[in-house]
Amino acid sequence: MTDAALSADSQQPAEPAVLDDVPGWFWEHDRHLFDWFLGRQEKAGLTGDLLELGAYLGRSAIVVGSHLRAGETFTVCDLFDSDAPDDENAAEMDGSYRRTLTRTAFEANYLSFHDRLPEIVQAPTSALADGRLAPGTLRFVHIDASHLYEHVAGDLRVARAALRPEGVVVLDDYRSAHTPGVAAATWEAVFNHGLRPVVLTDSKFYGTWGDPEAAQLDLLARRGTLPHCDMTNETLEGHRLVRIGGSAEGAEPFRVSRHHARLTAEAGRREAERVTEETLRTTEREHDEAVRDLAARRARAAERRRPANVAKRAVGDLLPPVVTSAIRRARRG
Repeated sequence: MTDAALSADSQQPAEPAVLDDVPGWFWEHDRHLFDWFLGRQEKAGLTGDLLELGAYLGRSAIVVGSHLRAGETFTVCDLFDSDAPDDENAAEMDGSYRRTLTRTAFEANYLSFHDRLPEIVQAPTSALADGRLAPGTLRFVHIDASHLYEHVAGDLRVARAALRPEGVVVLDDYRSAHTPGVAAATWEAVFNHGLRPVVLTDSKFYGTWGDPEAAQLDLLARRGTLPHCDMTNETLEGHRLVRIGGSAEGAEPFRVSRHHARLTAEAGRREAERVTEETLRTTEREHDEAVRDLAARRARAAERRRPANVAKRAVGDLLPPVVTSAIRRARRG
């Protein structure tokens, strides 16, 4: 299915049947890697809280929230429809998100897949720099808020202080041409502040302040499990770096929403009604064409008879009565 359409009056997304119906930029490679990293932590017995900085309408948060376990907390921090803290951030919001970025829409999408909302902090991500997050308590952080260098650098400082040593931080738009601030903050953290790359996709950087080697070897061991996925092993400043590209075709899909059965049934009914209406229109069109064809054939037949009738009338009207009578007697004889 495609991204859910926005209604013209409310500008809110329609109820999602599947994850792809939630608007946003969260591609299958990254959805698969979020599941893989979080699931790997759980299998290893690693506990810790989860954090997303910048949520848009909830597409990635829904995936992160599916890995929340008892005793853990999932926190989502986003301005949503609040005022931005500075002019640059306000310009970015107005240019890209303001029309659809509402907390109501996020909550509706999230609750389509989960029974409870995460802990929501409706504020700039800098609000988390005041010690609200206890040091060493997080196992996974997704940074996808502002694209401005100062904000991303601040988000990285928050993540570094709050992550466990084995924790993973993910940065969105680390290489896009329109987000140089994210790239600058990301690679500054790598070269100056000890952040170690684990894996890169076309849109996201996955790193850790711990040792990335075990995760990288586990990833490389899965090479070939997705036939259209390209996985390469490279080095950066003497450290291993894994890159993933190609297609994620064949990855197990994310589970459907609570609305899926109803929406699928409604779509089936609409399709049946459409087929029925199209069949009726086709039948009516064929009937009208048959009527027009019959009328045309009758008109052609009448036209073919017309010259003979005209000739007969001419004989009766123009010849002398004696000649006309003779002709009639000859025909009868």
